[in-house]
Amino acid sequence: MKEEYDFSNAKKNPYAKKLKKQITINIDTDTIEYFKKQSDISGIPYQTLINLYLTDCAINNKQLQISWQ
Repeated sequence: MKEEYDFSNAKKNPYAKKLKKQITINIDTDTIEYFKKQSDISGIPYQTLINLYLTDCAINNKQLQISWQ
């Protein structure tokens, strides 16, 4: 390994804005099972599916509609 490296021509990581942050979240077992079944059908890992769904909600500015019965 070199003692010094020249980063004068370095470029910013174009994916830096898309970095993910690990969090802890409580999700109902039924909801996890739903996404796991969808994962089996699509071949996409269930955590990725959950992230894709939440990303779609955020991008499309979906508003929560909660009605208590």
